[in-house]
Amino acid sequence: MKKIALIFCLIFTVSAFAQTPTTSPTPPQTVVDKDDVVVITTNLIQIDVTVTDKKGNIVTDLKPEDFEILENNKKQDITNFSFNETTQPAAPKVEEKSKPNDKNAAPLPPVKLRPEQVKRTFALVVDDLGLSFESVYFVRQALKKFVDTQMQPEDLVAIIRTGSGVGALQQFTSDKRQLYLAIERIKFNSIGRGGISPFAPIQSGAASGVIPADSQSDNGSDDRGELDSAADFNQFRESVFTVGTLGAVNYVIGGMSELPGRKAIMLFSDGFTLFNNNVNGSRQTDDRVLQSLRRLTDAANRASVVVYTMDARGLQTLGLTAADDVSDKTSAQIEQSLSDRRQQNFDTQEGLIYLARETGGISIRNSNDLNGGIKKMLNDQKGYYLLGYQPDDATFDPKIRRYNKLVVKLKRPDLKIRYRSGFFGVTDDETEKRPATNANPRQQLYAALTSPFSSGDVDVRLISLFGNDAKLGSYMRSVIHIKGGDLKFVDDKDGFQKAVFDVVAITFGDNGAVIDEINRTETIRVSKIEALKSINDTGFTYFVNVPIKKPGAYQMRVAFRDTTTNRIGSANQFIEVPNVKKNRLTLSGIALDNYEITASNAEKNDVGSDTDTARRIFKTGTALQFGQIVYNAKLDAATKQPYLQMQFKVFKEGKEIFASKESSVNIEGQTDLQRIVITGGVTLGTSMTAGEYVLQIIVKDTLAKQKRQIATQNIDFEITN
Repeated sequence: MKKIALIFCLIFTVSAFAQTPTTSPTPPQTVVDKDDVVVITTNLIQIDVTVTDKKGNIVTDLKPEDFEILENNKKQDITNFSFNETTQPAAPKVEEKSKPNDKNAAPLPPVKLRPEQVKRTFALVVDDLGLSFESVYFVRQALKKFVDTQMQPEDLVAIIRTGSGVGALQQFTSDKRQLYLAIERIKFNSIGRGGISPFAPIQSGAASGVIPADSQSDNGSDDRGELDSAADFNQFRESVFTVGTLGAVNYVIGGMSELPGRKAIMLFSDGFTLFNNNVNGSRQTDDRVLQSLRRLTDAANRASVVVYTMDARGLQTLGLTAADDVSDKTSAQIEQSLSDRRQQNFDTQEGLIYLARETGGISIRNSNDLNGGIKKMLNDQKGYYLLGYQPDDATFDPKIRRYNKLVVKLKRPDLKIRYRSGFFGVTDDETEKRPATNANPRQQLYAALTSPFSSGDVDVRLISLFGNDAKLGSYMRSVIHIKGGDLKFVDDKDGFQKAVFDVVAITFGDNGAVIDEINRTETIRVSKIEALKSINDTGFTYFVNVPIKKPGAYQMRVAFRDTTTNRIGSANQFIEVPNVKKNRLTLSGIALDNYEITASNAEKNDVGSDTDTARRIFKTGTALQFGQIVYNAKLDAATKQPYLQMQFKVFKEGKEIFASKESSVNIEGQTDLQRIVITGGVTLGTSMTAGEYVLQIIVKDTLAKQKRQIATQNIDFEITN
């Protein structure tokens, strides 16, 4: 019987096993990839166009002759035309209300979507740099309702804050549990540009009132000069934070560009201005903001991302409120203050309108139904037209590098059309090659690390497990598996062969703060062909242990680079570290061991293969053994013993396919009753078809209060034939 190192450095007890039971006709076209939406090349310019009727419904029966495209006011011949109907997920079935005795049942494990299963991709960007305290509350409520009632099983969603870094909760997922945690982290940002309410209250005193042109203070100073200076500072601050908001949205677009097809962003904000007010009352374009917007819209258009904007303030009365103090104001001053408020509302909505219009989206404003606005975005994703034409030489003239303005006209006046406003005179190939040309190997590695998605040419698999030690406290143990065949081994001295790779592993907290970082170069040397074949066949594992001082949400991101071939791979995982000190029933991560069933190992005493736990790819007909630790089990007052029951279930595509019987946990030989080792096993029967599965472990503490009796832990795995 082979010996296998334990993930948690423990010898597990003998396990018990259970048997597992439309496209329209088109003229001759330039051939493009089916996943491409927006195409910007020297041979083809292709953009997506949305057409709706007066009720906002998508119109699907138009023909090429119904459209007209102009580039820089020059009419273009349409060479590519199609209507793409987005596959919509089926409406969720109305589930029966849970029976009273089911209210404490174990929750279903989340379904991990494969790329081909994703029907819709949304990034819900919360502009906490620009939301008022009031607006934050309503945005949180709307997002909770979206996850509860509007999100579908095939949706890939991220909830991202503009005022935070690459936090553990700010990644694309179909796991509603993770999204709820992300919503809970949305709070008023006191250093942002938002106040307590959407509009600052009118205050008494000269500093907030309308000052006559010739007024001076008692000491002879010019109050208007002080006001103008304060206004200039506030405008500069608004501009800087607006650029921060747009930069965060641009970062999200960069990550979404890796996904195929058409994507959507919904920006929840109290708005931002495109202009600065001069002393003489005139308005001047804020070049800092406008340049950021131009870069953002060009990136969104190339990445096939539509940006929708939502004014989170809802419908404002814009009149006097209870917070306004007008005790020392004249009627003219009061009217001027209210006029300024109305102008501020108009100016800040103008920025939201511009961003949505330039990327082909909708700006939703003056509505208190934020979820109604989200519904409009969802409905708007049902279908779109693709229109293409062949550009002339002037479009990409390197001497000009101009912004090419697009206008799409519709010959049906009863319909509404939305489209992308244009693009810079740089081809997609040039924009894609530029980072690879200019970035050094270290920069490429960090680019892969900060990507919102797992990616690259090296197959990297990651599992991060929570654990707790009596002396060391809580920790994360991450096991990383690298496919050996993806690394290049070269001849080395003394008959050896070696592979050299860079590895960067960073642990982020939920606010984007770096908790731990590893950055090093490693070398693997092998002397025998058999050893090299073993590495190529089974790969190898890499370990990262991170002590955790504070419970909460964390994310491990890891990236590898083969220094010989410059091939890169990355992976990331979300993990929630519970608070063990609360003395509630808690489970560690799950360690796995997979092996062929023979007469000699029918009853294995060891469990916890690092490779199996990290890789999690198994074959039918083999045995899968699992183990984990139970923390904080209650002890009987008389016997000083715990009474735990365990059950495990197997799910495929969200459906339960096997459930074991509940059985009592055997604690014989265990001395630390606050850290009880439990094990179990299942035979992966031949009836289990190839695909992805989830193993769920359910532990019940019969001595705990009813609401806290159940704890669960999940781990995904894959079966191949």
